[in-house]
Amino acid sequence: MKNVLGDKRTIAILLGPALLVYSVVMLVPVLVSLGYTLFEGNAIVGFTFVGFDNFVRLFGDSEVHAALLFTLKYAVVVTIGQVLFGYGLALLYAFALKRASGLIRTLVFFPVVMPTVAVALLFQQLFSVAPTQGVVNSFITSFGGVPLDWFGDGGSAFFVIAIMDIWRSMGFYGVLLYSGLIDIPEDVMESARLDGASGWKLIRHIVLPLSLPVLISSLIFSINGTLKVFDSVLALTNGGPGSTTSPLTIAMFDQSFTYGQYGYGSTIAMLLTMVCLAVTFVVFRGAARNRQRAAS
Repeated sequence: MKNVLGDKRTIAILLGPALLVYSVVMLVPVLVSLGYTLFEGNAIVGFTFVGFDNFVRLFGDSEVHAALLFTLKYAVVVTIGQVLFGYGLALLYAFALKRASGLIRTLVFFPVVMPTVAVALLFQQLFSVAPTQGVVNSFITSFGGVPLDWFGDGGSAFFVIAIMDIWRSMGFYGVLLYSGLIDIPEDVMESARLDGASGWKLIRHIVLPLSLPVLISSLIFSINGTLKVFDSVLALTNGGPGSTTSPLTIAMFDQSFTYGQYGYGSTIAMLLTMVCLAVTFVVFRGAARNRQRAAS
């Protein structure tokens, strides 16, 4: 194996086709999209070179600013919810249910494989106010409260979106983090228990540090996914009411395909790409600092 991996020609033969496909499928569209930022128009009416006018427009566009703010707020809230609830489920699987956790993991994971539209329709019915009250409003009125129009206000609509996406995906992060917990050596756990560590102390000083790599991976995976949220918001609220729940992805989609402004849509996409790279860099730096502190 060492002889094979040490041969540069063999490496090129093995990796060349994969790198070629990756370049064609991933890198070429990125470069084309970057080139579109310097133009306005579309494939039907043609393109006009405008230089950096799209970037100037981007910095002064209040709708894009609102979409960026919503995207960041959504990413923070849903990422924390996904990873926190997922880690709680992983602890439950590993230390409470143990071998009996297989059925529970399957049931909790089931929403992950459900179609987005089906999940959105389910939550529309749960939180509906008209023509019939949903389960949530029926619960509120049973205690003498007033039914709420959850999708008539940006704040309450954001709450429903966050609850839906956390509920839908926490099973995935529960399984992902569970795979990290079961890799913790049993002799380390036994030694900690013999030293008197139990409950929160065991989690805080043994489980959490040893599961930190998979936890950091989950954070990066989650926040990059939430920053690029599209289908769940589109299916549940379509960015409404108005544009109060419209993330950058929907703003990009509208500019590119509704208004036919490929250049400006690509500029919004470039903004989203830079945000994703910046957030990933911050998470990596934070993880590196934590490792340095732990080592010292």
